[in-house]
Amino acid sequence: MALTVPASSAPEAPPAQAPETPPARATDPPHARAPEAPPAQAAEEPPAGPPPAKAPSSRGADTRALTQVLFAQLKDLEPGTVEHGRVRGALIEANLPLVRYAAARFRSRNEPMEDVVQVGTIGLINAIDRFDPDRGVQFPTFAMPTVVGEIKRYFRDNVRTVHVPRRLHELWVQVTGATEDLTTSFGRSPTTAEIAERLRITEEEVLSCIEAGRSYHATSLEAAQEGDGLPGLLDRLGYEDPALDGVEHRDLVRHLLVQLPEREQRILLLRYYSNLTQSQISAELGVSQMHVSRLLARSFARLRSANRIEA
Repeated sequence: MALTVPASSAPEAPPAQAPETPPARATDPPHARAPEAPPAQAAEEPPAGPPPAKAPSSRGADTRALTQVLFAQLKDLEPGTVEHGRVRGALIEANLPLVRYAAARFRSRNEPMEDVVQVGTIGLINAIDRFDPDRGVQFPTFAMPTVVGEIKRYFRDNVRTVHVPRRLHELWVQVTGATEDLTTSFGRSPTTAEIAERLRITEEEVLSCIEAGRSYHATSLEAAQEGDGLPGLLDRLGYEDPALDGVEHRDLVRHLLVQLPEREQRILLLRYYSNLTQSQISAELGVSQMHVSRLLARSFARLRSANRIEA
């Protein structure tokens, strides 16, 4: 009689195992080795540090777009209101790079850059107050001449210790530009005549402009000349001629003598120009010496009363 084994008590077969891959030997070719599982990729993290800066062209475009939006808002606001002042201040702050760009052109003037930027900001504010967005002009194009003009006015009126007329200063700018152009064209420094012909002015005006362009600061007369080793200007000035006082006195005496009678004029000439004594004068004129003395005293009194300097 055959025994029947219940299904629940039958032994379970072991799970089928995958055949192990034999380890690759050193002699096996690379393609015969088992492929390695790719390493687990770590989760990507954002790079540390500040975000990359925008390109200058992108920043300039953003500034122009922001400026247009702010001017559109400013146009509809009443001057003097809080909102008007807020938008106006935002325009000033957004266009400060324009002022710094203009101020950088004057770095060679040995003036604190903070002062130059402050003066240029005044020009920027004036440009904002005068700008009309409906005219179809970009604000930087409109504002740059105003900013540069304000800075140039500052250097002309406040920095120079030697005052130069405005026309001469503006002509000096033209002379400088013409000099640079002619130097590039000729490959050498141009002459005064060539600059004058280029600008259609006289050579004297060119020399005056060059001298005015160098006259930013006054130099002490006692300061020694740089480079040539010569003494100061004060040591090279001419001495005071004592005969200059005599010129003034003779001119005054000539003016006063014509106011005396002819005989008194002759007596004074004989006494002080011919060096005659009173006795010799009395013999010359046929009068007494006492009378000559009285005439001299009277002439002196008239001369003193007519002398406006002593009066």
